[in-house]
Amino acid sequence: MNTLEERGGVWFVYDGDCPICTRAAEALRIKQAFGSLSVLNAREAIDDPLIDEINRRGLDLDEGMVIYADKQFYHGKDALRFMAEHGEAKNIFMSACKGLFWSDIVSRIIYPWMRGARNWLLRRRSVGRIDNLNFKREPTFKSVFGEDWDNLPPVMKKHYANCPYSTEVTVVEGVLDVFCKPPLLWLSPLMRLLGQIPTFNEKSVPVSVRFESDSNSKAFHFNRSFGFSGRKRYVFHSRMLQVKDNEVVEIMKFGLGWKMRYSWDGEKVVLAHRGYILQFFGHLIPLPLTVLLGSGNAVEYPVDDNTFDMEVNITHPWWGEMYGYKGRFEVQN
Repeated sequence: MNTLEERGGVWFVYDGDCPICTRAAEALRIKQAFGSLSVLNAREAIDDPLIDEINRRGLDLDEGMVIYADKQFYHGKDALRFMAEHGEAKNIFMSACKGLFWSDIVSRIIYPWMRGARNWLLRRRSVGRIDNLNFKREPTFKSVFGEDWDNLPPVMKKHYANCPYSTEVTVVEGVLDVFCKPPLLWLSPLMRLLGQIPTFNEKSVPVSVRFESDSNSKAFHFNRSFGFSGRKRYVFHSRMLQVKDNEVVEIMKFGLGWKMRYSWDGEKVVLAHRGYILQFFGHLIPLPLTVLLGSGNAVEYPVDDNTFDMEVNITHPWWGEMYGYKGRFEVQN
């Protein structure tokens, strides 16, 4: 096989088990100025030098196709933009591609929908991920903490041990003191309707949390169960997704979410507020809710190899600390 530097023309790397990607590979036509067109099924050509370079560059083939041309790599929406700009409209697919992806802004809006449709089709066919970057072998939060992962104490590594695209579950149990003050307390009915944090006041509340991986995505699910006295157990579900580097978004019911930045300062894990968002068809839309709800921050302190303390608070610039809970958890497995 010739080396990467010796390859001319355009190389199109796609998922051979995806009907949309396969149709794109069959229909793609490139202007003669770029020379020949070659297609590469990523599920079959795992030892190809081009796949090796794609892996080295961290391009996730489960998140989008790749085009290699003129020693440049185009991934996901950028690959579709390349097709729209340099392709020839000789069939319906290419005409649609040129019509839909002529603009970078339009591509940003449409591409998450296409990616979602692709993932849905693969799930319907019970087709597994390509996983060219071996995400299944590494904990979801290893890339979030980056170089600090190796510095985390054992309890934190157990806490964040789940790998993506799996069915792994980690359970922690503990007791929390929960408090809520006006004006957030006045919004309690709305917060419960929206599936948000429990807005009660009570000490020594038994809490069980299941951290669950998703076999179809990188999502890290939180399933919290609060045992408030005299009430039905309050179940609060959310899922976390890495946005970029150490920036993570926690998404709750109806797509409402809280963006935060994870870090390890040598003594504790710090979750720093970075605003609120709405997830809408794969897009994270900023919401100006900080002035209404305040900013949320959290810290986690290691106690021993199986126990950690946690503190969460929501502080408003006008009304001060409106909400918080703190307590101790023990990793059960």
